[in-house]
Amino acid sequence: MNAIPKDSTLTTAPPYRCAEALTVVRSNAVVNTDYRLLTLDAPAEVLDCAPGQFFQLLCPGTADDQPFLRRPMSIFDFDAATGSLRFLYKVTGAGTRGLATLRPGDRLNVLGPLGQGFSMQDDWQRLMLVARGVGLATLAPLARMAQAHGRQLTAICSARAPEFVMSVDHFRECGAEVIVVTDTDGSSSPDAMRALIEARIAHDGVDAFYTCGSARLARMLQDIGAEYDIPGEIAVEQQMACGLGMCQACVRPFHEGGKIVHRRVCREGPVFQLKGVVA
Repeated sequence: MNAIPKDSTLTTAPPYRCAEALTVVRSNAVVNTDYRLLTLDAPAEVLDCAPGQFFQLLCPGTADDQPFLRRPMSIFDFDAATGSLRFLYKVTGAGTRGLATLRPGDRLNVLGPLGQGFSMQDDWQRLMLVARGVGLATLAPLARMAQAHGRQLTAICSARAPEFVMSVDHFRECGAEVIVVTDTDGSSSPDAMRALIEARIAHDGVDAFYTCGSARLARMLQDIGAEYDIPGEIAVEQQMACGLGMCQACVRPFHEGGKIVHRRVCREGPVFQLKGVVA
């Protein structure tokens, strides 16, 4: 299990710090037709992580691709005790095609951890996680955090079809109740998911929402949160270049204090209050 300290107030945005390190590949396993799970041996200086943070990976080149910029990658799992750092990724472009060529024993340069992670307030005892596709990878460390602090967690995992549902075993290992919804049976439609979530609110109560990735899910949770006065947090996905806040490439608008402000996803985020996101 990840070494997540048991503080009385779980505000997990640490002082901003990162390190560059050379890691060694333990495994690079195929999860399904779309995704791979990369497991690295990493030094202690890059394993002081918080759920929701990310790394910039220096992806290897191939005969066909020579990535110039690092690629941002959300942390799927980290364990300082065993020196393990894991990323769940989809092979979609030059960078991830390079990652897919890595074999056990290969080396990979990483920079991180970067960004601001999730928080978990003292009165957030009944948590609901709602995500789809690779967004579930970003929320995976949050499940360990909830387990370490005795929080009740429901994870609603959405995908196109059952074979593409991610992180289910991980969430169950962390003690979460897992509900799978898919496009193939219609259970992932906005109306069906809203009815499911509202039924849970009426029966057990929900103190906070967490989500990542899908704009449709973000808008739905914003609406439900406003109606039932439930706060939440979202890990925002955005194209990045430097990952350090200097290039301004990942600036997005947010609602804040009754006006629109602009924030860097890599620096002020990637985790923001759910109600502030312009979805």
